[in-house]
Amino acid sequence: MADTVLYEVSDGLATITLNRPEAMNAMNIETKVALRDAAQAAAADGGVRAILITAAGDRAFCVGQDLKEHIGLLAADKESGSRHTMSTVREHYNPIVRALTGAPKPVVAAVNGVAAGAGFGFALCADYRIVADTAAFNTSFAGVALTADSGMSWNLPRVIGPGRAADLLLFPRSITAQEALELGIANRLVPSSELRGEAEKVARALAAGPTVAYAALKEAVAYGLTHSLDETLEKEDELQARAGASEDHVIAVQAFVNKEKPKYLGR
Repeated sequence: MADTVLYEVSDGLATITLNRPEAMNAMNIETKVALRDAAQAAAADGGVRAILITAAGDRAFCVGQDLKEHIGLLAADKESGSRHTMSTVREHYNPIVRALTGAPKPVVAAVNGVAAGAGFGFALCADYRIVADTAAFNTSFAGVALTADSGMSWNLPRVIGPGRAADLLLFPRSITAQEALELGIANRLVPSSELRGEAEKVARALAAGPTVAYAALKEAVAYGLTHSLDETLEKEDELQARAGASEDHVIAVQAFVNKEKPKYLGR
């Protein structure tokens, strides 16, 4: 895996760190491939019970596409008559989004600075976003004559509502950390100096939790957003049966009866 993305697993927590601080963690091809591979590895690893995605430096979480590389690739496409450059959505962004949103475990994003374009989209893929008070968000796409990608057209309306999403997509602007909290983009706002510690604390707590139940909760919420009440009730029945058959459910009930703190196994 390229050093533009760092990947570490410790005590059930996979930490993915975007590592191009000199470029505000922009997505060049090398970084997109590495992030895709890291996200897929973390999602598929049964020993990983939570995922933390963050970034190096204090200026940016990720400013999206590396436009310096992108303009060169567009020129090469024009010369060759191909359209390979825009296949990055299919080859890189979509697999990253699917891995993070579909991971059967909680995903936490620690947003340390500017999250723009695809960087904003990746942050929205997390189940829980902890945001530094110095961070900012920007949809950016319309500003470079593009439509939304990185799952933003699906996630943003679900987080803040379709009307507000349309406003931010059609008229890109910088959204402060405080406004992000008010809109529901940020779940928790912390001083920048405390971000990494707080994010690791939350992610490790989730990694020590009932993983099967967390996976079922993620699946239930995603399903309920696109299905009828009756269909969702059937899905709840299916998922509750799965969670109820887990070892962690037995552990939790026994701990409750004994007035003890449960020690989950993640299965």
